Amino acid sequence: MSCIRFNTPAQLRQLVELRGDQSKRDQSIAQFLSPEVTESKILRIRAMAKDKNPKIRESAALGYHTPEDVMWELAKDKNEGVRVCVARNETTPCDILRHLGNDKSEHVRSWVAVNFFVPEDVMELLASDKSETVRKLVGWKASLAADEIVQRQDAARAASLVTA
Repeated sequence: MSCIRFNTPAQLRQLVELRGDQSKRDQSIAQFLSPEVTESKILRIRAMAKDKNPKIRESAALGYHTPEDVMWELAKDKNEGVRVCVARNETTPCDILRHLGNDKSEHVRSWVAVNFFVPEDVMELLASDKSETVRKLVGWKASLAADEIVQRQDAARAASLVTA
């Protein structure tokens, strides 16, 4: 397997800057920072969102910097896989997740149910979804939240015993 690199001019500039900055040179994570989000990156995301290939549109839907208007377009895409990627994206705005909570696809609604940033009203809607799978995912996610609350309470009790 070969490794091909396609560095953008922004990435190359950042690599040169990192090489010259002694304070960042020693920090391994700093050597792998993504370049800043530029207008050209946003334009590329917009172009990807209009591509005829649904896999390219899925990539745009998963982007952390996809503009909201583009995300709306992708949330209404005919291709289920594209809508799934919008539902999976943690940066998808709440109103778009609300829209996808009513999607005709069980698969899309399932991904909305497990998105940790979905609004409570959508979770309530999905809790009574016609799909058993969606309902089970809502229950599973609720059990995770309940477990976390119990763990926090246990940790607080343990901390109070130590300080007592």
